[in-house]
Amino acid sequence: MATYGFIGVGNMGGALARAVCRTVEPGQVVLSNRTMAKAETLAAELGCRTADGEAVAGSADFIFLGVKPQMMKGLLANIGPILAARKTRFILVSMAAGLSIADIGEMAGEAYPMIRVMPNTPCSIGEGMTLYSLSDDVSAEEEQTFLAVMAEAGKFIAMPEQLIDAGTAVSGCGPAFICLFLEALADGGVACGLPRATAMELAAQTLVGTARLQQESGKHPSALKDAVCSPGGTTIQGVRALEEGGFRAAAMSAVIAAYEKTAALK
Repeated sequence: MATYGFIGVGNMGGALARAVCRTVEPGQVVLSNRTMAKAETLAAELGCRTADGEAVAGSADFIFLGVKPQMMKGLLANIGPILAARKTRFILVSMAAGLSIADIGEMAGEAYPMIRVMPNTPCSIGEGMTLYSLSDDVSAEEEQTFLAVMAEAGKFIAMPEQLIDAGTAVSGCGPAFICLFLEALADGGVACGLPRATAMELAAQTLVGTARLQQESGKHPSALKDAVCSPGGTTIQGVRALEEGGFRAAAMSAVIAAYEKTAALK
């Protein structure tokens, strides 16, 4: 049985660990964190084990590197000798924004088999959108094993690595942008007299339902928008107000700004 080790169990690392534990026996999962109390709390919740980062690096078949990009060099300098001394095959799984497969290999001191993933926060409830790229030495069988184990995190899309940063600006940063819209939509309802809880329930379900409608119908968003906008009606006046406020341009600018910041971190 393959083992899955996590070095770093913050928001993303913890979300992916939860997904793995819904697919495999928790005994196959080992958690580590700079603050071990955090790993121990999550391990108690999931029923899996804890160990220090060196032990994870020395034994796990899939090693998830869940630290922030600026901490990656230090982590890999620490576990690099352990990885180099291993006799058994392993795959590194990086979720660090802005760091390519080649970057990780350079920091680690060797180009190890690697899967680069860029998940988003809805992975924690199994509704995530994760982009991934593989190094050339990851086999098709290993890719399928990885995808099967991660199935409970949500949808996975293979993407050329040169497009990962652009994709992440949409799916990785997008939850924050969507939450701003969700809050604003609910705030509008409150301004019109709705109780806060009611306004939030209406806004959240409307957002979820509309996204699902687009996915299942395959219709362009403009067609779905037109279906709600009756001639001379209320909705088209709301659309006009959004256009006057530069809503679409602001959303596009948010994605572009996130992409440019990622590029600047390199």
